[in-house]
Amino acid sequence: MTSSGVILYGPPGSGKDTVSAEFSRLRPAFTLFQRLKAGPGRSTSYRLTTAEHIENLARSGELLYRNARYGAEYAIDRGEVSALLAAGRIPVLHMGQVAGARAVEVFPTHWVKVLLWCPEETTRARCSRRGDKDVDARLKVWHETRQDLLNHAGEPWSLVIRTDQVTAAQAAQSIDKARAAGVAAQVRDIRGLVG
Repeated sequence: MTSSGVILYGPPGSGKDTVSAEFSRLRPAFTLFQRLKAGPGRSTSYRLTTAEHIENLARSGELLYRNARYGAEYAIDRGEVSALLAAGRIPVLHMGQVAGARAVEVFPTHWVKVLLWCPEETTRARCSRRGDKDVDARLKVWHETRQDLLNHAGEPWSLVIRTDQVTAAQAAQSIDKARAAGVAAQVRDIRGLVG
């Protein structure tokens, strides 16, 4: 099969990390893409760098996407996506903005673009349970993600999964099946989903 990757888009607490962990149980080729990060906050699952390095990559055209959130700057670089695909890996990218998901899709591989969704109360409970110290900031981002979806209601998605209604293992299996089948993205009822 042609090389492929997975884009997981969703608000905080929607299960991006949990579903990604299930991918690795399904097949070892799934690899969480570690974004570049410059700034404070969580350091696991990131390649820590400086804002200057990110700016230099941007100037040389090496970034697919960059954004700022939680007082830090994040970036997705072409080189790392290329390296993963060349090694026969299936990159899994976590996204919080529709613009970012669109920007990554220009990279030449088959992307399965998945919207993971859960209600605000689920995000609150999950963030509290995992010990996030910035629950209020994450709930603010939940609302921003909802608005982002409403602003882009015509955006096509390969799959839409309510993570409060299925297990992470079920979600991962559905995504892997869609990836293997080369499922094309299509417009979904976003307004009905997010209310």
